[in-house]
Amino acid sequence: MPDITRFAPSPTGGLHLGHVASALSGWRPANESGGRFVLRIEDIDPGRCRAAFAHELMSDLRWLGLRWPEPVRWQSRHLGDYAQVLARLGERGLVYPCFCTRRDIADEIAASAHAPHHAPDGSVIYPGTCRDLPAWRRDALLAAGTPHALRLDMERALSVPGARDLTWHERGEGRQKCRPELFGDVVLARKDVLASYHLCVTHDDALQGITLVTRGEDLRPATSLHRLLQHLMGWAEPQYAHHPLLCDASGRRLAKRDRAMTIAAMREQGMSPHDVRAAAGYPGPLA
Repeated sequence: MPDITRFAPSPTGGLHLGHVASALSGWRPANESGGRFVLRIEDIDPGRCRAAFAHELMSDLRWLGLRWPEPVRWQSRHLGDYAQVLARLGERGLVYPCFCTRRDIADEIAASAHAPHHAPDGSVIYPGTCRDLPAWRRDALLAAGTPHALRLDMERALSVPGARDLTWHERGEGRQKCRPELFGDVVLARKDVLASYHLCVTHDDALQGITLVTRGEDLRPATSLHRLLQHLMGWAEPQYAHHPLLCDASGRRLAKRDRAMTIAAMREQGMSPHDVRAAAGYPGPLA
């Protein structure tokens, strides 16, 4: 069957070779199977994302020879879609408001007799402070306009029939066991970012009919959480293919925060699209 894949960068800076490798990992199976390669702009975080970066990265991708159907989906233009998902989860009692600040959470953990537990992505697992707030207290805080996040009630989510038996298909490896409980009550929305990456990416993959999700190995653990959200919402299950991350000469992962050389800089130095694709691990033509 033809593969429908996607490349979904966040426009927080210029593209580097790691991004190119990720984009090509989606382009290759779509191209070889006669499928479709989709570009999505994941600009849900207004504090970090810039439209100028998005237009720059699209220019870089076109220069590299990549093409995609129009119009491109910009997540920031579809906040209502994600609000509807949150509302549906709320109606089923699967999310709850959390009024804790980061300081509150740190103090709660420090006061406990146990060391903090960490999720697979390195974040501290929320201790559940607001999960069982009395209804009158929760309603009073909401009525007062107290800032809050919305968290997935993991235990309730796992009580949905079939939720504890989820797997995903990793291309080349077969079925993998999901462990969403390792993430605890994850944030699905907060005041400054109205929908989380986890919620947006699973919604949009379903909406756009993505059949193969290609992305870096660092996101493999999150697949458990994404499969749970797909199950809760009745969304189709795609296959997954997680690729190794590109590293610099010192073995450190290429990252924007470490000022990895951008594709724009490589273009200015006279590198050709073929040179850049080859450096990203794709030496062949893009026919």
